[in-house]
Amino acid sequence: MTDLLPRPTSAESGSESFTLSPGDSVSGPAELVDAVRQALTTLDLRPAESGTVTIERDASLGPEAYRLEVTAQGVLIAAADRSGAFYAGQTLRQLLPDTAFRSVPAGGEVPLVRVTDAPRFPWRGTHLDVARHFLPKREVLRMIDLMAAHKLNRLHLHLVDDQGWRFESRAYPRLHEVASHRPQTTTSYYREEPSFDGVPHGGYYTLDDLAEIAAYGRARAVTIVPEIDVPGHASAVLAAYPELDARATGGREPEPFPVLERWGISPAILSPLPPTIDFLTVVLDELLGALGETPYVHLGGDECVLDDWAASPEITAFQAELGLPDLAGLHAWFLRRLADVLAERGSRAVVWDEAFVSGMLRPDTVVMPWRGLGVARRAAAAGHDVVQTPIFPLYFDYAEASSEEEPVAIGDATTVSDVAGFAPIPEAWTAEEAGHVLGAQFQLWSERLPDGRAVDYRAWPRGCALAEVAWAGSADASFPARLERHLRRLDALGVEYRPLDGPRPWQRGGSGWRRHRPGVIDVRESMKHVEELTLTADSTRPSI
Repeated sequence: MTDLLPRPTSAESGSESFTLSPGDSVSGPAELVDAVRQALTTLDLRPAESGTVTIERDASLGPEAYRLEVTAQGVLIAAADRSGAFYAGQTLRQLLPDTAFRSVPAGGEVPLVRVTDAPRFPWRGTHLDVARHFLPKREVLRMIDLMAAHKLNRLHLHLVDDQGWRFESRAYPRLHEVASHRPQTTTSYYREEPSFDGVPHGGYYTLDDLAEIAAYGRARAVTIVPEIDVPGHASAVLAAYPELDARATGGREPEPFPVLERWGISPAILSPLPPTIDFLTVVLDELLGALGETPYVHLGGDECVLDDWAASPEITAFQAELGLPDLAGLHAWFLRRLADVLAERGSRAVVWDEAFVSGMLRPDTVVMPWRGLGVARRAAAAGHDVVQTPIFPLYFDYAEASSEEEPVAIGDATTVSDVAGFAPIPEAWTAEEAGHVLGAQFQLWSERLPDGRAVDYRAWPRGCALAEVAWAGSADASFPARLERHLRRLDALGVEYRPLDGPRPWQRGGSGWRRHRPGVIDVRESMKHVEELTLTADSTRPSI
């Protein structure tokens, strides 16, 4: 029983085993039976009045919790909700031979066990940036499958940024007709002479695609958290609708922004005036209408350059009319107004930490403190729920080693051990502060992740370590051995992960555009720099 990942709360095993075969019967409440069948598709369990696998509802178990018992007579699963039953099925899948992770009918012997399990944190997240590099729908669905296999339950889709708008709008069609593509993409690295690939890039999800993605996720205990990053990172939006540009206030007609072809921070920022709120309200209604029940919507709020607000008499007059002391307060007001719109529709707003530092947010707004545990603690102490997302060790766009063998990354290095050693709740925090930690999430920013193979390489096996920490609360001494065993399951799933001893020959950076530059940017120095910036007065200025 030492090879389950993430580690269950408790597990006891015997020396004997029980055989499960494709087509075995399953009985119990229909909702829970459906969840277990979804988790164990290779077993093709058949609903019946009585089953080899028996499922019962136990209201005494908490959300997502379950009991799993394998005896000489069969399998018994107990859960209070669909998610708990689904996770019991995932654990049973790990007890089967590795063929249970292939797309063919498979069964086999499972040990006689008793597992009692529940997650330490309710938010166990994966952030996928589809704005910088678009990923087709099939890659998003595949990520949901991989998350489900690791008991991860929040897929944060970064749908909007300077480099692209990634979903259909029937009310404002230029968003997907104009803002969803760019003529080329930069290939140069930090402080190098600009160079570009000359290859058009783009794509977007239709509203029907989003409805499918959300339903696919719900069936696998994964909640979609969409992000529309505002008011900054707005080049793509303003390429489509330049009238929303802060520079266009007061009758001015500035040169329109293009969809950005490079990385970094753009000065492009939306006007904070009421017409922008109205525009975004319509778009949010379209998004929520497609996704269905959406408990959380991320509004971004990060890395805003407020110079164009300061240069606009109309915007500064609006700030004064609202009685706000400065533009940082207007930044917070803008996000709070959108959070009010979401609250009216049954969703909670999520923001990056700059929005918290800027001013007063709605009390129920969730904060993602990417700039470290210091600002995370301040947000928790102020009464905000937080999801831990610090650059180190949870930004997986950093390389796993400072080596020329690695493919290009923003910097280096964050290892599997670094992630496994992360504590979402530091020991120094008070009980009240600790109570506001919803969980943790790893980030896959995609400036240098052009396709699904690159995403696989960056996400796994570091994502396995985050899954362990977020489910079990910490990684114990058995984690390295369990991870090595778990990699065989990833092999069966076809995941092109980074081997623990370094990249395979075809995964290396080489000498072309994918060449890594080790030592240019150090993740710990980046973390130190942005933590220092949270102490400055103008927190909405560019941070890196």
